[in-house]
Amino acid sequence: MIPPLSVHSETPTHSTGKFRSLPAGIWVLGLVSMFMDISSELVHSLLPIFMTTVLGVSVASIGVIEGVAEATAAMTKVFSGAVSDYFRKRKFLVVLGYGLSAVTKPVFPMATSIEWIFGARFVDRLGKGIRGAPRDALVADIVPSRLWGAAFGLRQSLDSVGACVGPLLAVGCMIWFANDIEKVLWAAVVPAFIAVLLLIVAVREPALSAHTPDIRNGLSVADVKRLTGRYWYIVALGAVFTLARFSEAFLILRTQDVGLAISYVPVVMIVMNLVYALFAYPAGVAADRLSARTLLVGGLAVLIVADLVLAIAASPWAVFLGAIFWGLHMAFTQGLMAKLVADTAPAELRGTAFGIFNLVSGGALLLASVVAGLLWSAVGASATFIAGAVFAALAAIGLLLSRSNAQLPPVA
Repeated sequence: MIPPLSVHSETPTHSTGKFRSLPAGIWVLGLVSMFMDISSELVHSLLPIFMTTVLGVSVASIGVIEGVAEATAAMTKVFSGAVSDYFRKRKFLVVLGYGLSAVTKPVFPMATSIEWIFGARFVDRLGKGIRGAPRDALVADIVPSRLWGAAFGLRQSLDSVGACVGPLLAVGCMIWFANDIEKVLWAAVVPAFIAVLLLIVAVREPALSAHTPDIRNGLSVADVKRLTGRYWYIVALGAVFTLARFSEAFLILRTQDVGLAISYVPVVMIVMNLVYALFAYPAGVAADRLSARTLLVGGLAVLIVADLVLAIAASPWAVFLGAIFWGLHMAFTQGLMAKLVADTAPAELRGTAFGIFNLVSGGALLLASVVAGLLWSAVGASATFIAGAVFAALAAIGLLLSRSNAQLPPVA
């Protein structure tokens, strides 16, 4: 009998104590994420509208562009994670990744064709891929394991604050510049470069532990085989969750679809990310103490509600309600999945483990976004979200049934 999926926890501490115990490096990494997300989400909250109204791109094409961009990030993460393990250095790759994303920001307002957008999105997501796994591994390196849930939750919470401020800035600039999207996109340049500067001057990489094994003789297939069955179970769970949740570009398109004025379309991202920011840290602390299975099933249940609300939405207020549930789902699951990867991977292969996890999840996101775009174009917006709800329901049922499936390894 396989025991229930659960999260290892040490002696419980109050969430406020964990909050105060987190080192300065975690706060700085959170602020770096916040500033970059201010920049990125300002762009992303307007880009689908820019592509459809200014460049005349179809929704199906947007699904492909978003899926390819995110898959690029995911494929890059597996290599950057392995490189960070091989050289035992994380910060250089994190700086390189954030730097690449920063230099793409001036390209978006200058774009005159879909090729420009595709190229900029490709490089931007390449940067995200380079920094993602080493940054997550660096978070786990900086703090003790008993604080991993709180650390990932705090970083994600600050990241989500930026994801709220970016669309809010987009709304203000759209009103100020009378819906001139090209001018508004220039506002994304400054916070992107602030993030890179802050990372360079204020984050210190921790010294290597004397007990950390050296794999610099070469990362081999044998090293990857050291990743346990419990780890591969988490990878599979991450892929399933991603298949049930496609690109957030479709939230933006849904808001426009129900008739909200173009200046206020980014508000849907503000709503979603505000909820995400408010609940990411408490959910991270809960992940240190509660059953992971309970939190994951709860997150899927919330996603089902979000998809159903968005499927039947006939007004902007209904879309905002769906976005609230979408944000709750993200808060319940994203930091928790990162914690589960850290829990189940050897310290010396942590970057590789995050990279493989993100690679598989990125492939799932490519598939999900392409299918969502095709469904939208062929059948309609409602079909896209109904399909998401069905897949999330199947994932939740599978997760519940796995309690009695002897072939699924426990996570503890």
